[in-house]
Amino acid sequence: MNAAVNTFKPGVLAFCLLLVPGITWADTAEQPPQQKSKLANVVILATGGTIAGAGASTANSATYQAAKVGVDKLIAGVPELATLANVRGEQVLQIASESITNENLLQLGKRVAELADSPDVDGIVITHGTDTLEETAYFLNLVEKTEKPIVVVGSMRPGTAMSADGMLNLYSAVAVASNPESKGKGVLVTMNDEIQSGRDVSKMINIKTEAFKSPWGALGMVVEGKSYWFRLPAKRHTQNSEFDIRQISSLPQVDIAYSYGNVTDTAYKALAQSGAKAIIHAGTGNGSVSSKVVPSLQALRKDGVQIIRSSHVNAGGFVLRNAEQPDDKYDWVVAHDLNPQKARILAMVGLTKTNDSKELQRMFWEY
Repeated sequence: MNAAVNTFKPGVLAFCLLLVPGITWADTAEQPPQQKSKLANVVILATGGTIAGAGASTANSATYQAAKVGVDKLIAGVPELATLANVRGEQVLQIASESITNENLLQLGKRVAELADSPDVDGIVITHGTDTLEETAYFLNLVEKTEKPIVVVGSMRPGTAMSADGMLNLYSAVAVASNPESKGKGVLVTMNDEIQSGRDVSKMINIKTEAFKSPWGALGMVVEGKSYWFRLPAKRHTQNSEFDIRQISSLPQVDIAYSYGNVTDTAYKALAQSGAKAIIHAGTGNGSVSSKVVPSLQALRKDGVQIIRSSHVNAGGFVLRNAEQPDDKYDWVVAHDLNPQKARILAMVGLTKTNDSKELQRMFWEY
């Protein structure tokens, strides 16, 4: 694959500028000085992912190497960004998002907070791989104490592919981040012309460009650089959050155990033995727990491990407390409408504040 990527001729892709060598800011659509002073200042933090990926040919839309293109070429590949904002970039990470660690989340979160505190930064865009984009977006939604727009963006196809979506997604992200109307709406995700809440959105499809959906619908759309809003987030976030990235130096171990027919308690016990402070039960239906597993989860809770019932059926519902299981009796927590991976994020952040199950349950209701 490396050899094939190295021999790829960028010129064959007329509309892809991401890999064209020698592009500089002089080649982009610069604004006159008087016009630039009126534009918002947006910082693009790059972390890798498909949006920075490259395939061996233009026909490779699903087979490629992620995290190959640096932030400067990403920006240079969309010269129209200069008509929206004064843009500069930083390369924070350069990895495929399935490899992002808790330490990476903290690193990114702290840099976002530093930029948000800067008076000469009006908005922040984060380019990110799609596999864990929803987790990073939700983490930032919980811990960034700012009303400034923070927009997370990725792509489902590498920039070398026919009909690549990264250029337009990035353009839309900068449009949203530079728009004063985006303030105070929490962390946002722009994919496929839609503006999604970082709290709600999830990757539902693994190949199509309309991969990201929210069970409660998009907040709005962005078309030709203009934002159209239709609803607002209802849950606590960013400036109204009790969490602050500046006060978090580490995240506790929280793991997910997937439930299915004929499930055993093996995974739950192994995760607890490895040091998990909480286990997210990715249950069937309404977070159902097999009768074979209930005794082990009761025992783990008595040993101090938080048990949080979520569901891997999450296209538009939520786990009801005390419905499938007597959560009050067992001292368990329910994840409300959060899918297992987002429940893990909130559990980690919540455990930096408390180990009280009632307080954790309050957090799951409010965030």
